[in-house]
Amino acid sequence: MVNKIGRRAALGVLAAGAAGVAGAAFLPRHSPAVADAVSAGSDWSSLSALLGDRLVLPSDARYEQERVPFNLLHADRRPAALAHVRTPEEVRACLGFARSAGMPVAARSGGHSYAGYSTPQDGLVVALDGLNGVEVHSDGTASVGPGARLGDLYAALARSGRCLPAGSCPSVGVGGLALGGGIGPLTRMYGLTCDRLVSARVVTGSGRAVTASADSEPELFWALRGGGGGNFGIVTSLRLATAPAPRLAVFSLKFPAGTTADVFGAWQDWLADAPRELWTNCTISAGEPPKARVAGCFVGSAAQLDPLLDDLERRAGVRPSARTVRSRDFLDAMRYFAGSSDKQGFAASSVVLRQRAEPTTVEGLVTGSAGLDVIVDGLGGAVGDIAPDDTAFPHRDAMATAQIYASAKPGAAGSATARVRRVRDRLRDVAGTGAYVNYIDPDQPTGDYYGTHLSRLRSVAATYDPDRVLAFPQSVAA
Repeated sequence: MVNKIGRRAALGVLAAGAAGVAGAAFLPRHSPAVADAVSAGSDWSSLSALLGDRLVLPSDARYEQERVPFNLLHADRRPAALAHVRTPEEVRACLGFARSAGMPVAARSGGHSYAGYSTPQDGLVVALDGLNGVEVHSDGTASVGPGARLGDLYAALARSGRCLPAGSCPSVGVGGLALGGGIGPLTRMYGLTCDRLVSARVVTGSGRAVTASADSEPELFWALRGGGGGNFGIVTSLRLATAPAPRLAVFSLKFPAGTTADVFGAWQDWLADAPRELWTNCTISAGEPPKARVAGCFVGSAAQLDPLLDDLERRAGVRPSARTVRSRDFLDAMRYFAGSSDKQGFAASSVVLRQRAEPTTVEGLVTGSAGLDVIVDGLGGAVGDIAPDDTAFPHRDAMATAQIYASAKPGAAGSATARVRRVRDRLRDVAGTGAYVNYIDPDQPTGDYYGTHLSRLRSVAATYDPDRVLAFPQSVAA
């Protein structure tokens, strides 16, 4: 990304976060000496014999670099070890070791968990970077390892002329993103990433290797489609239904300061009337006064998109200070949205918007909160084609998700976190309830993420992880 936030492109497109394929039962943070003592006190011989130098302990030179997650606010977390696995059998061995040792365990597909849940303090990180293969089949499905990063996944699909709706940040792992839903630039046209799941191979919390699909382990299959990562087991492979890769028209409209209420009000009405070929978001950047920018893409040509953008300008009664429209193929469009993958510190939270938000109220929420962005990503279209109870994703009827995001430095995050949560709470009061699990925030109630599906998800977790090996503070079993 090129702006001050770093993870977000200047055009304000979302980079869907990933909670990790498995969560962790967290212990209080301890000093490095305690983490080293935990590692020294554990008998790592069995895992070491299995993994060799792919088991990374605090005494290893690689440990300091590999332990640090994407969000640098959690850079002080010191896991007992990181196990780089390549097979389901190795995943099962790691879960068995953690169960026997009574040790927290979490899978890490990309390390982007906003709350750092993929880096358990004094626990075992099951690193899925070795399970990163992408194979496109003749029937249009693709077998994808959970550790495949979105940038690599898109490139592999494009070589076969295929696409998949997913996020935009290229270093996010597909496993965590898909299990939590998966929102991105193709969402309104092709649905959520989890909607494309045909089957998944899973090592459950109880240590069983199963295949979940509509015909096999159907309750687990239901839960994996939007029920969040880390609740039932560790996914070792996903089979996803792809689509022919389209040409896209990408766009960015930047509006002058002081016009935010007009733009955001018009954008909400415009989104409600837009064809599903159009995906868009509206980013409101705090300041005195705030600024708004609208970005997105259209499945089609720039000539088809231009009248839609003209309509937005007419509704807002404001001309943008900059308007950019470019025609690109699928891979180039995903790269256009991608930005930087550099690790950074940030505070973030989310609200699911279920009704139109009063634009002047939203503008007032961010006035004076310098360094904070509210990124409102449109839903609708294909997302609403699936009945609310057909998958575990609980927000089928929502208008949009809003992510509240602020850069923060490790050791000095208190102010940013407070500003994010203040805006989040006030936005909930005026626009809706619920939250998106891939933007997980330790301060939010668990039920916000799972909605009316929480009870059913708890039942699934009790079946596949009866000993709560994978439980973490906001898991369905919490």
